[in-house]
Amino acid sequence: MNEKFSRFSKTAGPGILFASTAIGVSHLIQSTRAGADFGLLILGFVILVTLLKYPFFEYGSRYANSTQTSIIDGYKKLGKPALWLYFLLTISSMFFVTGAVGFVTAGFFENLFGINILGDWTVVILFAMCVAILAIGRYNALDSLIKIIAIVLLISTVSAFLLTLWNGPVESVDDFTPKELFDMAGIFFLLALMGWMPTALDLSSWNSLWTLERIKQTNYKPKLQETLFEFRLAYLVTGILAIMFVILGTFIFFGSGVELPNDNSQFAHHVVTLYTHTIGNWSYIVIAASAFTVMFGTIIAVFDGYSRSMQRTVELIFSTNEFTKYPKFRIFYTVFLFVLAIGALLVIFQFQNNFKELVDFATVLSFVIAPIIAIFNFRLVTGKFLAKEHHPSLLLKILSYSGIVFLSGFAVFFLITKFIL
Repeated sequence: MNEKFSRFSKTAGPGILFASTAIGVSHLIQSTRAGADFGLLILGFVILVTLLKYPFFEYGSRYANSTQTSIIDGYKKLGKPALWLYFLLTISSMFFVTGAVGFVTAGFFENLFGINILGDWTVVILFAMCVAILAIGRYNALDSLIKIIAIVLLISTVSAFLLTLWNGPVESVDDFTPKELFDMAGIFFLLALMGWMPTALDLSSWNSLWTLERIKQTNYKPKLQETLFEFRLAYLVTGILAIMFVILGTFIFFGSGVELPNDNSQFAHHVVTLYTHTIGNWSYIVIAASAFTVMFGTIIAVFDGYSRSMQRTVELIFSTNEFTKYPKFRIFYTVFLFVLAIGALLVIFQFQNNFKELVDFATVLSFVIAPIIAIFNFRLVTGKFLAKEHHPSLLLKILSYSGIVFLSGFAVFFLITKFIL
């Protein structure tokens, strides 16, 4: 037992980083909105998309463990056009994704400290902190703190969920009319919800990078099943929490006549109220601090993930040498941190008066990109690029085909209705 725990502790890390990235906007914001606006009707879509996306996230970890290279290196094996396409897709989405996560984080920051006089400077300060922490390589210490606070939020969420079930749903007001899910506005939100449920699919490349980084950090090469177990456990937790947040949003807001605000700080206040409504007002500061810390962990992971993936992509596109020296890595990595911060700030300034529109735009964009990443990842783990003993099971392959059809169908439907009809 001790030996198994020791091996797990050496393997644990990439899955936790994945979970801390996922339990951010998709859970605290989108799942809560889903329950508040549409009730339990939307729960089936949350479960379905989480299940159908699973193989493609797992393939990032599977490929990294099996080949000891990132799945971005695998995209190059598919051909330079595939690598260039991944590069262009990432460039087209990363500023919007980072902007959305940063804007949400700023709302939780303002809510925690009860300040909104800083305006745009709140996001600027947060981004400066993220860039500074990552540029000087101090993420490890902060990561340990985030894991502790994330446990507090996990316990709080489960407690609030159980108490909410005990208390039952809020009574509907007499003139309450639920929003229509299957009109154009409802379908657009559904796509936005599924785009980041449990998170954006292009983040699967981050799993592979973090898996390699953990191996380098611990000097321990886990077996494939050890890597997959750690990721599956984290993925299961993110899926269960998504369901809990939908139910919390439904029981506390759906039918109450309360419209969740379009202001990031006020929205954060309503999310924290999810907990205090059931646990008690005494818990407000604890939950507010935990929620902000989780979101701060998410935005740091987003900065780190995009900068790492872009650094590796640029190396593979423009360098004939597959491996580069550490100082060169640091230069590329730091440059991308600053580029990402500046680009995301410009996006936030453009959407600053419409919090929900920014989040929805970023998440829908991720959903449109998802089928391409899904196909790339599936080809890499089922073809000649991976030893047959490391190929996924028949069940995973069937799930993958279903996921590709599902994601492609919705993406095509959106593009047709948005730009043609």
